[in-house]
Amino acid sequence: GAAGIETLLQRIEAADEAIPAALLICLAPLAGQWRALDGEIGKLDKQILAQVRQQRAALRLTTIPSVGPIIAHATIAAIGDGRQFASARDFAAWLGLTRKSHDTGGKHKPTGHISRAGDRDLRRLLILGASSWLRQVRAKPDRGSPWIRGLLARRPVKVAVVAQAAKTARIIWAMLQSGQQYRAPAAA
Repeated sequence: GAAGIETLLQRIEAADEAIPAALLICLAPLAGQWRALDGEIGKLDKQILAQVRQQRAALRLTTIPSVGPIIAHATIAAIGDGRQFASARDFAAWLGLTRKSHDTGGKHKPTGHISRAGDRDLRRLLILGASSWLRQVRAKPDRGSPWIRGLLARRPVKVAVVAQAAKTARIIWAMLQSGQQYRAPAAA
């Protein structure tokens, strides 16, 4: 993790004797680049957080579990108020988080595969957020809704992650349309 990387950087910068000198010559410039990039990332994170704090809609979105400032900012940047989508399902489909469907004379008949069409970057962010959230739910099951706990009990984790990301996308669209705050689902 981050602590391990920090320890490695400190060992390189201190010219640890356990690291061969020839390797230190190569690693020292890379450690400097890592530090510089880490500082730049920190500055960008602060800028994004400042922008999110200035936008009511984005700030509201950060109250959804698995949605942080980066996802909120990226969503507002990508879709604005989301009025170009007729429904939450249309938004999730645009992201590529829903199953492909075939029109059978007015009946909606989904197939078994996620389409992966649409906005790849925003979809990836939502999946990363859902994955992080489900890691927390698996560690402390009382944090998750009955729906996600049941899904985790009967489906593989990767399936649950995509389902949670799709659900989060639908919640985002609904919140953008209604202007309301996030309301956690009631316990069963």
